[in-house]
Amino acid sequence: MLAIVGLGNPGEQYSHTRHNAGFDVVSLLSARWDIPIKKLKCRALVGEGTAEGQKVVLIKPQTFMNESGLCVADALSWYKLSPKEMLIVVDDIDLPFGQVRLRAGGGPGTHNGLRSILQCTASPDFPRVRIGMGAPPPEWDLVHFVLGHFNTEEDRKTAFDAYQTAADAAACWVKEGIDQAMNRFNRKHAE
Repeated sequence: MLAIVGLGNPGEQYSHTRHNAGFDVVSLLSARWDIPIKKLKCRALVGEGTAEGQKVVLIKPQTFMNESGLCVADALSWYKLSPKEMLIVVDDIDLPFGQVRLRAGGGPGTHNGLRSILQCTASPDFPRVRIGMGAPPPEWDLVHFVLGHFNTEEDRKTAFDAYQTAADAAACWVKEGIDQAMNRFNRKHAE
């Protein structure tokens, strides 16, 4: 079994904000693979099914972003997974807006959700799909930026296209592993 965890915040007021990019990507995968995300388990909404020839669980933590690690630790234990069998999908202000990058593991960077995961699991070995949100404008507060909605139709389209690419990258990870997914999707954005 493999797991895909989309990081975000529960609640309608956070729906489709920059910080909920992970939730939006997992929702795309849910629709693509016909895996409803309705069960409450491991402090998360989860959906279990089969995709790309693998058993897969889709996870939306309900712990709020800064405590994402509580859910991830619970899910690792419940599903008996190693960190390498769990893909984290996350927004990233350190990447240009609309860019998608994969990593096999590493530190949390500036992301509090990833920091919580590393603290609660003591492992940097989670593969991840990072979706670039770009840095906030100088006059913007970081919290308001990441919890804000996209202001223009053009920005919404850029975000949606990035989410589709991230979903494709997650599907590639399920089918072929992190190395193939990085080769295919990181090269695509370097061109």
